[in-house]
Order: sequence, then C-alpha cells, then structure tokens
Amino acid sequence: MTSLDLRIATKTQVADGVVALTLEHPHGGRLPDWTPGAHIDLILPNGLTRQYSLCGDRWDPHTYRIGVLRELDGRGGSAYVHDVLAEGDTVAIGGPRNNFPLAPSERYLFIAGGIGVTPLLPMIYQAELLDADWHLLYGGRTRASMAFTGELARYGERVTLAPQDECGLLDLPDRLPQGTRVYCCGPAGLLEALERRAADWPAGSLRTERFVAKDLGTPARDEPFEVELRRSGLSVTVAPGQSVLQAINDAGVGVLSSCRHGLCGTCETGVLEGEPDHRDALLDDAERAAGDCMFVCVSRSRSDRLVLDL
Repeated sequence: MTSLDLRIATKTQVADGVVALTLEHPHGGRLPDWTPGAHIDLILPNGLTRQYSLCGDRWDPHTYRIGVLRELDGRGGSAYVHDVLAEGDTVAIGGPRNNFPLAPSERYLFIAGGIGVTPLLPMIYQAELLDADWHLLYGGRTRASMAFTGELARYGERVTLAPQDECGLLDLPDRLPQGTRVYCCGPAGLLEALERRAADWPAGSLRTERFVAKDLGTPARDEPFEVELRRSGLSVTVAPGQSVLQAINDAGVGVLSSCRHGLCGTCETGVLEGEPDHRDALLDDAERAAGDCMFVCVSRSRSDRLVLDL
C-alpha cells in the first residue's frame, strides 16, 4: 500500500468517546484532493490499519480531519488512537478513496447514526454550496455522545437531532419527495431498518456506508474454482475457505488490500469473464448485476472460472 506520513496537528475531544484528529503534511505540503464521502486508511504504529471518513473542509489543501469513536469491543485500533496517539506524532495514511460519492441531486436526505455523521458533514457543506434542498436526521445514544453538533447548529431547522435517550429511535421516512437522494451511515441496525423502508423507493434513491461488514452467509458454491489472471498469464485454484486475494497473492501477484472485509474498496479488481459471487458491502444492485468488478478480499465465484484483469 502506498502511504503518506502525516503529523497530528490537533487532537480534540468532540463528544463522549469521540476524538477528532487534524492531520497535516510535516513540511506543510499540499495533500491529495478528495471529495465528499471519501475515507483514508490510518496505518497505526502498532500494525493495525483502520478506515476513517474525512470530515473536514475538502477545500483546505493542507489538512485532513477524521473523527474516531472508541470502540469498546473493537480490536484495538480506536483504543490506540484515543490512548496513545498525541499531537505532534507522525502517522501513516493510505488514500484517500471514495466508495460513497455524493451524486448530483436537487434534494437530499442525510441520515446519521452516531459516528456515521462524519462522511455526511462534507456532503452537507457541498449541498449548501450547490444550493440544494437538504435535511439531516442525526441519532445517537445520548446528546453528549453525538459529535460535531456545534458545527451543525448553524444550519438551524435543516438538522434534526434525536438522542435515543430523549427521543427513542430515529423516525425514518416511509416515502420520499420526488427526486430525493438518501445518504445514510451508521450502525447495522439503522441501515437494515432503512433498507426495509426503501424497498419500494425508486432505484438508486438510497446509498449507505457501513462501519462493519454484513453477515456474508454461505457462499454461492462450496467447490474450488479457477481464476485466470489475464495480464499475468497465470491461473490459480481457489479452495473452499480460501479468499481470492490470498490465492492471488500466494501466486506472486500483488493486490493492494486493507480491510479484508469488503468495506474499504482497496482491492477492487476488474472482471473480464465469469460471474462473481459478490460478498462486499460496497456495490449497489446495478453494479453487482454488471459483474465487471469485484472485491477479491471477500467475493468469490458463481461460475467454474473467473478471468480477472490482473
């Protein structure tokens, strides 16, 4: 993975259990451009890599901002950020990449659950610049646990704050005004509830981003399958229980990867022939039906053979 070393310019507590890091080039250089919905890989000195949405000003070429929730049952990444990283430390990043881009629309509904507000902040700013109609529904466990509410206060009635201990669960819409695009990020329960509501909405109305991978269920096939790497001139057999990524890497063909859960998009690979068994949390129904790409860290094959653009 190509990485860039950045310095932690500020580390700020922005809610109960949430810190915001502002990252800058150690020599004041310009950082790669990004668009609303983008994330970076935070490559921690303890060997862990975690993905965090960029939530600062995309027009500031010299800093990135991320918000990090302390995950009480996590695997140590967020705890390291909270307990070890300090202002002035250097940390490596990969990206930015955008698997959750903001599509043009005259009307948006943004729905955030907890730290899921982070990718939506730059989207809201963009919607404001474009003079689009928009509204944010923002839920969290408590008001004190909801990050960046001070920044959102300037938008007045366009923002609905709904702490669960005060308001109960978010009141999700059953119907949408014509032409509305909905962007939602949050915990699995919120996304699943919204997806059920969206079953009768026009195709393409809802875009979601997940913190954790879906339950993948059983693969479409249990048998081994062949993967041809067209540009490399190699063929490999992928065994049951083995990922396509592992088989490819074992054959000596390097594929960049990060999350290994079908969430970050790093390992996206073109499909030239065959039918992928999509098991990621990134592609929408139309993209899955097209079958021209897959995320080899989790996705497999429905056909006996796949031909990949590698």
